[in-house]
Amino acid sequence: MYKLWMSIYKEVLLLKRDAGGLVILFVMPLVLIITITLIQDSTFKTATETKIPILLVDNDKGEVSELVKENLGESNSFEVITSQDGKAIDEAFAKEKVFDGDYQLAIIIPEKLSEGLKEKVEENVTSIMQGVMEEDTVSVEPSAKKEAPKEVRLYFDPASQTAFKTAVKSTIDKMISQIETKTIYNAFTEQLGEESVAAFNQESYISFKEIVPMFDNKEMVPNSTQHNVPAWTLFAIFFIVVPLSINIVKEKSQGTNVRLRTNPVSYATVIGGKTITYLIICMLQFYLMLGVGMYVFPKIGLSPLELDGTFALMSVVALFSGLAAVGFGILLGTVAKTQEQSAPFGATSVVILAAIGGVWVPVFAMPKIMQHIAKISPMNWGLEAFYDVLLRKYTIIGILPYLGLLLLFFLIMTAVSIFYDEKKRAV
Repeated sequence: MYKLWMSIYKEVLLLKRDAGGLVILFVMPLVLIITITLIQDSTFKTATETKIPILLVDNDKGEVSELVKENLGESNSFEVITSQDGKAIDEAFAKEKVFDGDYQLAIIIPEKLSEGLKEKVEENVTSIMQGVMEEDTVSVEPSAKKEAPKEVRLYFDPASQTAFKTAVKSTIDKMISQIETKTIYNAFTEQLGEESVAAFNQESYISFKEIVPMFDNKEMVPNSTQHNVPAWTLFAIFFIVVPLSINIVKEKSQGTNVRLRTNPVSYATVIGGKTITYLIICMLQFYLMLGVGMYVFPKIGLSPLELDGTFALMSVVALFSGLAAVGFGILLGTVAKTQEQSAPFGATSVVILAAIGGVWVPVFAMPKIMQHIAKISPMNWGLEAFYDVLLRKYTIIGILPYLGLLLLFFLIMTAVSIFYDEKKRAV
């Protein structure tokens, strides 16, 4: 125990000698989390609160175009522009503006759309009525005109994202479907009379309701803070790999490791001292990040981090994540021969683990193959455990699988480090 304590003391002395590096170790993650959350929060608000201006060219001047205009105007997503300098815009103008990137979207409603839709529906209804009323010898005059299909043209900015295009096309399609349905009801009303269709209920039978999880009678709707604090805390915790591995390599290059070997101290004890010291740093980083999320974020206009009684479980997840990070750093420092090997590899590998672990892009948004690969990243285990605690309100039992994986990762990394060191000594 004394040897372990002295090993910890040695690590603290080493860290104290590089006060600037120690400050950077704590300050940079705080700058990172504030910057990323501010950027993502602004993006989130832009997507949800700001209306996107779109051009609408109305060549129809009928009921359908009025309904489209009305529905788009009522939408919280779009600001409909139909004129420029008091003059109605045409298709050529709209096309030029959209392709120049001045607008994201232009909708061109064709001529006589309302009239054509009405005639097409009436033609179909008439055909149905003829079949139904043949036995009653009721004759219904068929429509002589055959309307060609109409197309609503959508011009998108070439830089528009596919998701935006899909969402807009879906909205327009739904809108046109509702108008068609209404037109069909009206056609039946004209054919059968008001009394015959009085029993028709035009209200939607199927509706959608979003059910969100509740906690203490409050809706749990994830925001940018609840994603960024756990995600970038994990990133900061795993970045401990860089100074830890450099520290180990430096000891080897400066001969400190040789002097330690001349004493009756096992490599496991040396690793134990490093593990405890850097684990304390990881936990201090974690608590600083939590403090920033809870007390600094509200001061700069961001959503505060509300733990709702999850502080202890969050600390447990951070502790096991720190163990995994320290284990990885020890293995890297043990295997690397120079700082030029350990530093770039450590930094790059942490970035890769963060990328495939879902810190930058949510795992569900990744391709299928990457969703499987994400499961091998210890950062993904830590992130899922944080989400389980913070958003899904899991208990310690629920997050045991992730804690087990993080602990197993630490044990494997440490065991390989000890095995590698002993093998090197034997040589």
